[in-house]
Amino acid sequence: MPTVSTAVPVRTNYGAIAIVGALFFIFGFVTWLNGPLIAFAKLAFNVNDTLAFLIPSAFYLSYFFLALPSSAILRKTGMKQGMALGLFVMAVGAFVFGQYTTGRVYAGAVTGVFIIGAGLAILQTASNPYISILGPLEGAAQRIAVMGICNKLAGMAAPFVIGTLVMHGMGDLTAQVAGADAAGKEQLLNEFAARVHDPYMALAGLLALLAVGIFFSPLPELRAEDVNSETESTSRKSSIFQYPHVWLGALCIFMYVGAEVMAGDAIGTYGAGFGLLPDQTKFFTSFTLFGMLLGYVVGLLVIPRFVSQSRYLALSSLLGVALTIAAYATAGMASVACVAALGFANAMMWPAIFPLAIQGLGRFTERGSALLIMGISGGAVIPQLFVHLKETLHFQLVFALLMVPCYLYILYFGTRGHNVGRR
Repeated sequence: MPTVSTAVPVRTNYGAIAIVGALFFIFGFVTWLNGPLIAFAKLAFNVNDTLAFLIPSAFYLSYFFLALPSSAILRKTGMKQGMALGLFVMAVGAFVFGQYTTGRVYAGAVTGVFIIGAGLAILQTASNPYISILGPLEGAAQRIAVMGICNKLAGMAAPFVIGTLVMHGMGDLTAQVAGADAAGKEQLLNEFAARVHDPYMALAGLLALLAVGIFFSPLPELRAEDVNSETESTSRKSSIFQYPHVWLGALCIFMYVGAEVMAGDAIGTYGAGFGLLPDQTKFFTSFTLFGMLLGYVVGLLVIPRFVSQSRYLALSSLLGVALTIAAYATAGMASVACVAALGFANAMMWPAIFPLAIQGLGRFTERGSALLIMGISGGAVIPQLFVHLKETLHFQLVFALLMVPCYLYILYFGTRGHNVGRR
């Protein structure tokens, strides 16, 4: 099996890791707002589950459409300036979302979410390979795990922040809307939607300031090919199509992100299937993220000291299958707890998949990274399948039928897929 060249000495840059960690905190906060926003959209815009799930769908589809253009942008700007550009685009998206949501124009609000996702596509296409090559590649899972801790701490905070500032009293408001006449209903919903304006305007301003800060920061400008080198046997390759393991990795990211969004963003809708109230379900995403945080800590301690990235990925996928079956076999809060525990199983999947999939790509690292980022669109497709299929089948059965194949494919990639074409 080819190995990564270390002709260029690579030292861990802890200052740069801290700066990138702050970026992961920011886009973790923005990403994990999507779960609570599903319930918010259902009430504020008076839409059904299918339309409400356009919020995460638009967000994750933006990765599919913008990842490859992002790689082209990054080849011109470099990774550092690309991260600054991504933050600025996110600021524009937050502004658009806040403005259109206040006016209860749902198409405009979804457009704002898409723009936020576009900015994150640029930011993630730059930051994930950047953190992978910011030190020795065999320790990339550890560094990405640290980024994951930053990401999930922000994700745990996001539902509580938006719950406190925007979504408080949703249960009472739902009852008031149901009992109001047409004019009263519109007034109540207009006032509720307007709660999002100030928080998102503040978020837009913060993201713009961070963009300026990153642009002038001391982050080193790295070249991927210098530290993620091709071997003699692979250096003759002339196309990304000659690296099958990265394509299999992109599909693995698709399956993983779909499973992560189902366990995180869709958990509120899952809990509502048991008749649980909105004031309870709005915090379920934080439970999943707490499980992910624990998973990152465990992964950080054991990889690669006691177990390899690929072996831990395989074990995590088996745990995902077991918890999915347990969720199907139980009901109520016990079933919700099994779904939340999937956060633990999911935690180290991205940190393991990404470096395994880009290993040995050399000058194709940015393009390979873009393909992997496109896989994030699984967070749009799989939850949409869930909300459509649960209209005709029991929601627990649909959940299991979607999740088990995802984890089985991740098991394949962790055991064999990441080596295809590299032996």
